[in-house]
Amino acid sequence: MNGKHRGLAGLGILWLAVATTSATAAPPLSDVSERARRVHDSAILFDGHNDLPWLLRDLGDVRFEKIDLSQRLGSDQAQTDIPRLREGGVKAQFWSVYIPSEQPNPARTVTAQIDLVHRMVERYPNDLEMAYSADDLERIVKAGKIASLIGIEGGVAIENDLAEIRAFHRLGARYMTLTHNVTLDWADAATDVPRHHGLTPFGERVVREMNRVGMLVDISHVSPETMADALRVSEAPLIASHSGAFAIAPSPRNVPDEILKALPRNGGVIMVNFYSGFVVPEAARQTAKARRELGEKFPNPAEFKKAMSAWSKTYKMPRGTIADVADHIEHIIKVAGIDHVGIGSDFDGITSWPVGLEDVSCFPRLTEELLNRGHSDDDVRKILGGNALRAFREAGKVASKLQQTRKPEVDQPTPTPSPEH
Repeated sequence: MNGKHRGLAGLGILWLAVATTSATAAPPLSDVSERARRVHDSAILFDGHNDLPWLLRDLGDVRFEKIDLSQRLGSDQAQTDIPRLREGGVKAQFWSVYIPSEQPNPARTVTAQIDLVHRMVERYPNDLEMAYSADDLERIVKAGKIASLIGIEGGVAIENDLAEIRAFHRLGARYMTLTHNVTLDWADAATDVPRHHGLTPFGERVVREMNRVGMLVDISHVSPETMADALRVSEAPLIASHSGAFAIAPSPRNVPDEILKALPRNGGVIMVNFYSGFVVPEAARQTAKARRELGEKFPNPAEFKKAMSAWSKTYKMPRGTIADVADHIEHIIKVAGIDHVGIGSDFDGITSWPVGLEDVSCFPRLTEELLNRGHSDDDVRKILGGNALRAFREAGKVASKLQQTRKPEVDQPTPTPSPEH
């Protein structure tokens, strides 16, 4: 989620109507070539990030009484529903359980979001099934269903308590983004003032415990120093569930080349985001410039946030094209290698997206773009999901080994006086 959630009554669509530039319209999906369809259908498309659970909360329907995901929804409601997931060839989906950094009772809120995902899967058993391991994922895909996984967006969810990592893992969470947009007590965020130069010692313990239980460490939203520390500490592959290449679009939310160069040693995967502000070079430059100038003008965090919100409402975000997304993928391949890139769309958590990638039905267009650029069928299958599945499987193997040799990370609580009776 990127700070401008689409929100109630399709507010994001209204914003987009104002912000869109004169990018050309995308061809119909029926124009996707037979080869692209064949390659796409033969791949396990494993999307790293979709914010539908929070959107349902925003839309006031966490009970699935007003919105039926088995029906094709209007674009003013959502970018995701089961018919369009099927049309887009999505085989596995990490559902983001997002938590705003300032939200009170974050653990409770994330637990409610996790419950929503489980209830969503139970509501549509013919199409969705929960996956907790790479073997589960492959079995579910083979059965013709969409493997559904849970990813926590924002380490604020654990409330500085390592026990929450184990609790969330037992509830089904299989990745956690170390921060969202706000620096925590133990990790610096990409879009906030750094306080720790990366991870604190407690933050390193968070990474180690995530490794031990088998929860992927997600470096989207964190600062480059936090990324570097996570790479140093983690014994399992990292992911960036929804980020891009900083060298292409200089947004602080994207991954710099020095991290990409180090990634092969870790086996991690950068899953490329579709948000125009992170994908389109000019949009990233203008947003970074505004953050810099407004940060100097408004040193108070609350005033800065208000000023950035006002700026974003007036800035006409260029949407870009599918080619912009492919440029990020190719840069990551060039620097990190073909085994270290994937897809993390961020659908239903973004307000501006490249022309041709309007919703979850549109993934085949990206497959065609990559094939047209000369990438082999096998390499495209890696990009679409093979790499993410390999990292997920390896994280599970690392966890199995660590659980045999390493005890859980536990802090002794401060004793409290017994109540008098």
